[in-house]
Amino acid sequence: MTKLAERPDWVNRVYCEDALAGLARIPDGSVDLILTDPPYNLGKDYGNSSDQQSVADYLRWTEAWIDAALPKLKANGSLYIFLTWRYSPEIFVMLKQRMAMMNEIIWDRRVPSMGGSVRSFSSVHDTIGFFVKRKDYYFDLDAVRIAYDAATKKARSRSIFIGAKWLEVGYNPKDLWSVSRLHKEHPERADHPTQKPLEIIERMLKASCPPGGVVLDLFMGSGTTALAAKRCGRDFVGFELNPDYCAIIEQRLAALAQELTAEAMPQPEKKAPAKRRATVPKAAKVAVKTPVAAKKPATAKKSSAVKKTPARKARSAAVAEDVVI
Repeated sequence: MTKLAERPDWVNRVYCEDALAGLARIPDGSVDLILTDPPYNLGKDYGNSSDQQSVADYLRWTEAWIDAALPKLKANGSLYIFLTWRYSPEIFVMLKQRMAMMNEIIWDRRVPSMGGSVRSFSSVHDTIGFFVKRKDYYFDLDAVRIAYDAATKKARSRSIFIGAKWLEVGYNPKDLWSVSRLHKEHPERADHPTQKPLEIIERMLKASCPPGGVVLDLFMGSGTTALAAKRCGRDFVGFELNPDYCAIIEQRLAALAQELTAEAMPQPEKKAPAKRRATVPKAAKVAVKTPVAAKKPATAKKSSAVKKTPARKARSAAVAEDVVI
């Protein structure tokens, strides 16, 4: 069980227990968003039998947790649910009887098209349902707009945009989300078979949970919803039945807390580099010649006995060998 901040007792916690039993901890009408990725009932091993039920049992169980979770939503709250195409029609009908469906979003996992069945087309997507309780639901489109690429910006002045409204902040994300699944070497990767990328979860949070709001995840898995909430300035509450996954969530949240603390600490100011004095190359050695004293004009010879006195050489001036200007 993880607690990150002094909030109501049930906020910013992951309870290592069955969500159906634990939802009683959460007051009705207290969460802004339900964002969840339930077992797909495809026979995967999550450390329990939750993904290995009969079709009838799986659908009954799904309806039970939906009925237990929806009262926790605020009146203007929303729900996102990850599903497989095998069960999305039945579960969408359940939810349509209780909420209004806004979108069916296709997550293209961008997996290689090698292998797969030889008697059907390869499945490379997950289905995401987006539902709301009423018409005035919270939705912040500007928070998730996608910036225009260079080619689109260049085309802005062309006639194809005549009569169209140009939005400087970017365009509305479509209902086809192409985001690569997390490969084994991905830095986000944890030891969980169906871990979802932060990019997808953060998009849902920014669009459908107000800053400071609370997101509920009934099937936390590796804890990506909790991490995304803290990264986006939201609070969370969730449940996970497998103790091994609870330990992974604990580790991931602790690492994120250290990261956020380090980012919040004031960084030492970087000193501007000292100005370097311009270096002037040393001048070459200056050869200074001592001027030679000019000879006096010859005088008339007095006698051959008179000896000529040689002119005295002037002393050389003292000159430094290297001159720096």
